[in-house]
Formats: sequence, structure tokens, C-alpha cells
Amino acid sequence: MNLEIVKYSLILGLMNAISAFAIDMYLPAMPTMASDLGAPISSAQLTLTVYFLAFGVAQLFWGPLSDMFGRKLPIYLGLGLFFAASIGCAYAQDIETLIVLRFIQGVAAAGPMSIPRAIIRDLYTGQKATRMMSTLMLVFSVSPMLAPLLGSFVMEPFGWRGVFFAIAACTILSLVMVGTLLPETLKPSDRRPFDMRTMFQSFGILLKDMNYLSLTFIGGLGMASFFTFLGSASFVYMEHFGLDPTQFAIAFAANAAGFFVTSQFAANLMGIAGPKKLIFVATIGYAIMVGGLLSIFALGMGTLPIMIAMFIVANGFMGLIIPTSMVLALEDHGPIAGAAASLGGTLQMLSGSLAMAISAMFFDGTPVPMLVVIVACALGALALAIMSNRRGTPAIAE
Repeated sequence: MNLEIVKYSLILGLMNAISAFAIDMYLPAMPTMASDLGAPISSAQLTLTVYFLAFGVAQLFWGPLSDMFGRKLPIYLGLGLFFAASIGCAYAQDIETLIVLRFIQGVAAAGPMSIPRAIIRDLYTGQKATRMMSTLMLVFSVSPMLAPLLGSFVMEPFGWRGVFFAIAACTILSLVMVGTLLPETLKPSDRRPFDMRTMFQSFGILLKDMNYLSLTFIGGLGMASFFTFLGSASFVYMEHFGLDPTQFAIAFAANAAGFFVTSQFAANLMGIAGPKKLIFVATIGYAIMVGGLLSIFALGMGTLPIMIAMFIVANGFMGLIIPTSMVLALEDHGPIAGAAASLGGTLQMLSGSLAMAISAMFFDGTPVPMLVVIVACALGALALAIMSNRRGTPAIAE
């Protein structure tokens, strides 16, 4: 593989992982944190929901800012604010303060998480872009595999607050790498003046593009199903199935392994099958797996090994859907790649926040409410994939 792609993927992947750490390292700590702050489960889940909500809305502005000022300055601002909010979370004394700080974390994380998509579009298109996106996903996928385990290790000597100090330390590392190893990828001549009219004009173009919207929401509903799992997994695995934080981290890592493995084959499979056919087949596979899982648990036959095994396979299909749909959605929008990436991220995160909130409203300590929402997301993604596939596949650059 091109060493330049590997280098940039590692840098961008770490930026993505910083945000993921604020989610995944935090998961084993949620039950303990709720108990320590005297908060109900619903309030603990709200600390995740507001993070995703803030993350989604803020992307509307980070992307256009990167089109105006270049990619690096907004990244510096986002990582700096994220660092400050992480330190604040570590010192929070009540759940209300923590919720507010998590909202600020989400606003800050939106820049370093969404701008890498535009950077990839600056550098490459087509299969090369998918290959880089898949490599970035490889780095990003290590986070849900290792971060909960790291979080459980940090919790043992330092408690749940230590998790946020660890996140702050990783943020400093990311800042150093961006400052020393990542070049500015948007030339001054290609930058667009930022004003509300220009921003909404760009969004207007995108919102009229049905191909862009369908591909964005295919990935968005896939993410929504995963966010639903994130919001309930620690309580399902640790309280329903009785796992301790380390055992939960191992089970969570196993669930992420499917995504981790298959995302690396997305570029090659896209070249063989075509991007929309790949997405179509993968959404069918995902819907079948999560639908089967819901049926098993609804009939009272579900067990922990069944849940882990079927989520591994289901997430394997998701590893083909997300990077391919992300690249394909931006393929025709190079001049406004920042706006396209930010609007896409916003729509996806809002979908995820809504799904997570619905799941939390009906959560009863069992896996069934979580699985109902996941299946609904899977069926929605499948319906969009069918419609997108019927419109044909645009030309993809090599």
C-alpha cells in the first residue's frame, strides 16, 4: 500500500479515534459514573445522546469553515476545545455539569472527526479514496476494539474520572501529530469565502441531490444502529448478562472485530462488484443478521454467545457499507467537499442521536428494545439501498 496513504490514514485515524475514545473508553464507566453521581440510567445515557447531538449540529459549521480557512486551523481549534472540555468532564461533580461538558465535547469533536473526509477528497477520489477511507477505518476500528478495555484498565486505579484525563492526553498527542506531520491539503486558491448565504447555497445543492441524500442516510442509518448499541451495550452486557467492566470490554471488542476486518476489503470489493451493488448486498446481509437476532431474543432463546457471534457478522456487513457510502456520497461534490462532509455528518449524527434517544426511552434492562431500534434502522438502510441501486451507479475514478 502507498506509504503516503498509510501515513495520512494514521494521522486522520487518530483524530477520529480521539472522538471515539470519548465514547468507547467511557462505556465501561457509565454504570459506575451513574452510581457515583447519583444519577439514573436515563441520565447516564443522555451524556452520550447530547454528545452525538452536539457533534451532528456542529458539523454544519466546521466543514464550511475548513473550506474557507483550510483544513488545519479548524482542526487545531476543535482539538483545543476538546482538550479543555475533557479536563472539565474529569472534574464534574454532578450529572448536569457532565451533560453540559459532554455537549461541548461533542461540538469540539465535530471538526477533527468530519474534516478528515474532506482531506481525503482533497487528496484522492474513487477507489484510492475508498482505500484511504478503509485504512482510516482500520485505525478508527481499533478504538472500539481496544478503547473499552483501556477504559476498564484506567478505571481500576483512577476511577471513571481517569478515563477523561486519558482522553485529554491522547488529544495532546493528536495535536502534535497534526502540527508536525499533516500538510495543508486545501490550496488558498481553492478556498471559498465563508458566509451564511454561501453555506446554505452549498447545502441547497446537496439537499436537492437524491443520490447524495440516499447514500448519506444509508451510512447514517448504519451509524444510528451502532449508536443505539453504544447507548445500551454497557447496561445490557454488564447488568443483564452480569459481565464486569473487563469482560464487557472484551465482548465489545469482539463485536467490533467484524467491522474492523471487512472494512479493509471494501475498496477491492467495490472494484469487483461496483459500489452500489456492494452496498445493496451488504445492507441485505446486515438486515438479515439483526432481524434474526431480534427474533431469537423476542422468543426468549437469546444468550450472550449468540448476541456476540451475530453482532460480529452483522458488523462485518456494516464495515462494507459505511466507508463505501461515505466515499460515493462525496464523489460528485469536490468543490464543496467540506460542506458535503459536514452536512452528511450532521444528518448521520442526528439520525444516530434520535435512534439512541428512542432506544433509551423504552430501555427495560433487556436487549429487546435496543434490537427493535437497530432492526428499524437496518430496514430503512435497505430500502434506501434498493432505491439507490435502481438509479444506477455513477462513474468512479480510479
